[in-house]
Amino acid sequence: FSFLMTEALLIFSPETSLLRSFSRKVKVRVHWALQLLALLCALLGLGIITYNKHLNGKAHFVTWHGLTGLLTVLYAGGQCVGGVLLLYPKLMKNWTLAKLKLYHATSGLVGYLLGCASLMLGMCSLWFTTSVTSVSWYLAMLCPLLTSLVIMNQVSNAYLYRKRSQH
Repeated sequence: FSFLMTEALLIFSPETSLLRSFSRKVKVRVHWALQLLALLCALLGLGIITYNKHLNGKAHFVTWHGLTGLLTVLYAGGQCVGGVLLLYPKLMKNWTLAKLKLYHATSGLVGYLLGCASLMLGMCSLWFTTSVTSVSWYLAMLCPLLTSLVIMNQVSNAYLYRKRSQH
């Protein structure tokens, strides 16, 4: 989920995208496909975890990790709906395409950060802290932290780049 979301967001980066020479239409389609795959992975993971908890008689969504994970999956689903509205902007008659793109990108960043927070909370779980210890735990924790900083930087740079190129 995290890998696919990160790659889907970096597609629009003017600095790091492997698809920087491709048309915007191709980038949008690849972004859409990666986000859909990320959502499917999240739904599959949620289903497997819920089933496992059911089999073992454990309570569902009682930890911060479980709650933020559920919220992240629901939020990602909402973002996918918002992405579909961008593909068909005429469905949103009172909104300009520029505003829809801005809100989708901004709320997407919030959703990405929510996903990173869920990962980090999972790394604080008893299972993870007993399985991954010492330096490995810190390295694992750095992954979502660093990728979220890179994504925030890339998103802000993309907006600045677009603003400069429009003027």
